[in-house]
Amino acid sequence: MRDLPDPEKAKPCVLVIDDDEAVGWAIASRLGKDFRVVALCDPAQAAQISREEKPGVILCDIDMPGMQGDEVAFALSQDPRTARIPLVYLTALVGPDEPPDLEGVFGDHPTVSKGASTEELRDIIATALGLPDDV
Repeated sequence: MRDLPDPEKAKPCVLVIDDDEAVGWAIASRLGKDFRVVALCDPAQAAQISREEKPGVILCDIDMPGMQGDEVAFALSQDPRTARIPLVYLTALVGPDEPPDLEGVFGDHPTVSKGASTEELRDIIATALGLPDDV
């Protein structure tokens, strides 16, 4: 008998890069129904894990020890296998009710607050993935 495809693998993958493991767990619990969330605490592994997991979008913290978010974005941009993956900065530098006023500060990547609502996270991920608004 043939094995059926894994339904988890059919979901779009979201890679969360944050030095705080709790952030990855929180996002996975909020988005796991619709997305396959892979959390990573070591930003130095971002390129390797991106090549392995082939995420549709990456949520990346800006302020991390050892490797900042803009350094992660640069490293990903240098590898043809990861350069086209949309990256969204995930930050505590803005509150959930504040509009992210970081346009151009860290490149041309969109920014979302770590305290954003589940709906806002879903919307920014859906936009980055090019999904219709009703996803």
